[in-house]
Amino acid sequence: MKPHAVLIPYPAQGHIAPILKLAKLLHSRGFYITFVNTEFNHNRLVRARGPESVQSLKDFQFRTIPDGLPASDKDATQDIPQLSDSLRKNGLPPFLDLINSLNESPDCPNVSCIVSDGVMSFTLDAAEKLNIPEAVFFTTSACGFQAYRYYGELVTRGLFPLKDEGQITNGYLETELDFVPGMKNIRLRDFPSFIRSTDPDAIMVHYNILQTANASRAKGVIINTFDELEKEVLDALRQKFEHVLTIGPLQLLEHEVEDQDVKAIGSSLWREDDACIAWLNERAPNSVLYVNFGSITVLSAKQLVEFAWGLANSNQYFLWIIRPDLVSGESAILPEEYLKEVEGRALMVGWCSQEQVLAHPSVGGFLTHSGWNSTIEGISEGVPMICWPFFAEQQTNCRYVCRDWAMGLEIEGEVERRRWGSW
Repeated sequence: MKPHAVLIPYPAQGHIAPILKLAKLLHSRGFYITFVNTEFNHNRLVRARGPESVQSLKDFQFRTIPDGLPASDKDATQDIPQLSDSLRKNGLPPFLDLINSLNESPDCPNVSCIVSDGVMSFTLDAAEKLNIPEAVFFTTSACGFQAYRYYGELVTRGLFPLKDEGQITNGYLETELDFVPGMKNIRLRDFPSFIRSTDPDAIMVHYNILQTANASRAKGVIINTFDELEKEVLDALRQKFEHVLTIGPLQLLEHEVEDQDVKAIGSSLWREDDACIAWLNERAPNSVLYVNFGSITVLSAKQLVEFAWGLANSNQYFLWIIRPDLVSGESAILPEEYLKEVEGRALMVGWCSQEQVLAHPSVGGFLTHSGWNSTIEGISEGVPMICWPFFAEQQTNCRYVCRDWAMGLEIEGEVERRRWGSW
């Protein structure tokens, strides 16, 4: 009988995608797979990709659990602190029920192992209760994971919370830290952004302290990276965890999946616009700047305008992904005069297949929010990056891309068209 792996990501686009890739790879190695989404995201996948996108295939099935939140806009980007807190408090009972129902079902093998998102550590309670081995998958970079692990030390040393909001801009964040193994010359500003708070009870600080501490309860820690890229920090992590498994870049390994039905399973919570590739096919090699701020980043109306005119003034071809919810509280609509200005050298769509775009020979640069999936995909395709980190460990990724790996440049401070559009 086949081994049965249950995989459960944190319910956000950037977490679902890499864990689904791992599920496909395990399936190709002979595992029976149960992939668990929240009900909210399961329904979003159906709307974006059609009901066939979550239909069970041979030895690969989808199941759901509730996220514990009240009903909201069916396509809204969920509030991360609120969602995280709800899952921490409410996730265990329905997940336990799901595992028990799978073990009682005559239609699939008993559950052999669990692979959970590293920030869904309530699953470890279920695994221990049912005596099922579990590995945790942190969808961050190894550097991001290590930085989160040292949040507690920042609290102990009095570096968090900030004394006042002025410390965000007065140079305090330039303070170098010498106590984070594997991260030489790391600064406070390079730490995941949740520490930029005066609130001692900030949900996401304490949530990440808890989740990373719980990683030691798992049989292993999985990270979508490779040793040559993050050697120093991986060496440090392996001093703390017996098994640190580097399995990246997953988007390249996914090419090994031969089952075409499984390979076609997608994770996008937005409908992808296929016009991108046809448009890129008409452009010269390395002539297009690809712009995508990911699935969660929110711009102000002013930032949207400054980015827009910076792109216009660059006189470059560009492909810009503008989600419907990209602008805080407003529609992401650009004025008619702007559209006339960039006519013929710009394409703006709601979402795309990023892996296809970054692999296209016409793409010569990537303006990114520095999310880890985007970063490792850009690295894998050899596309230089302009980095504008928004939140979480994107600040950490940006620092390594720009200062340690020399693969990009950072937009620092306020976004101004005259400063960055001339790069």
